[in-house]
Amino acid sequence: MSVTTMQAYARQYIEERHRLGFAPSAVDRALRHFAAYVDDLGREGPLCIEVMATWACHPIHGSRDPKTWARRLKGLRPFTRWLRQFEPGTEVPDDSIFGSIDQRLTPHIYTEQEIADLVAAARQLQPPLRGATYATLFGLLACTGLRVSEALHLRNADVDLKVGVLRIRQTKFAKSRQTPIHPTTLAALRRYVLLRDRVVPGSEDTPLLVGSRGQRQGCELSRRQVDRIFQRLREQLSWVNRGAHATARVHDLRHSFVVARILRWQAQGVDIDQQMLALTTYVGHAHASETYWYLSAVPELMALASAQFEPLWTPVEVTHA
Repeated sequence: MSVTTMQAYARQYIEERHRLGFAPSAVDRALRHFAAYVDDLGREGPLCIEVMATWACHPIHGSRDPKTWARRLKGLRPFTRWLRQFEPGTEVPDDSIFGSIDQRLTPHIYTEQEIADLVAAARQLQPPLRGATYATLFGLLACTGLRVSEALHLRNADVDLKVGVLRIRQTKFAKSRQTPIHPTTLAALRRYVLLRDRVVPGSEDTPLLVGSRGQRQGCELSRRQVDRIFQRLREQLSWVNRGAHATARVHDLRHSFVVARILRWQAQGVDIDQQMLALTTYVGHAHASETYWYLSAVPELMALASAQFEPLWTPVEVTHA
């Protein structure tokens, strides 16, 4: 009797997800990689947790963080549940292997000086268009709070350089939104586009931020490229990590934007509760609770949260007879 390969199961599962409306994602890529890994092992019998755990922490992934391993295992859960209809003995991984990942780790919140230093260091990259591209990317993330993927997916047609609005299409939660930008951000984007168009003329479908070397010239930047450049600049700048992750991350620019906006409202005497829904919409959070999370998890905002509740508590003197 022939045995269906894990790669065949993975293809069928991914196709079913797409028919249900799920967009292609990193989950698909990870599952394909896992399926190829399993088939290379020449497995016999149902898929077991030991195989999944070994794949999740394999050195080829380049991570020694159990939290990362746990996330990889969690990504396999829907697939293994689905696979049980064909192979009932399939095991489903749980949090007991590498621990729970439900707790969000405190991010590194960049100071204004750190952001300025990052943009300045990026601008020194060669050739000049490459430097301008990364300086623009990091600056855009810091002043809009976009997800890295959202910035990389921007096309010329998504950027209104007349009125200063970005159209963010098919985001993390399959929603689109309009994101107005500050006049200084608009001016920086206009300067970048002028430089880019002199080197890489394009159409409405051309990526806003483009690669500038070899076969990647004019193409969308990849997340791997961005992470590699960011790591180099981070080491060059010798930052001291103030977050709970192993290092300061490029994604922390998004967190820093949210924190800076809330702190600015506090300094201006704005009612923060009234503005949180607007901030939730602006950054594309699915729920306001995701935005309120910062008040209890980020040291810079915990004092603010405490101050909000202070008026509700009045100490009562207790006398003991």
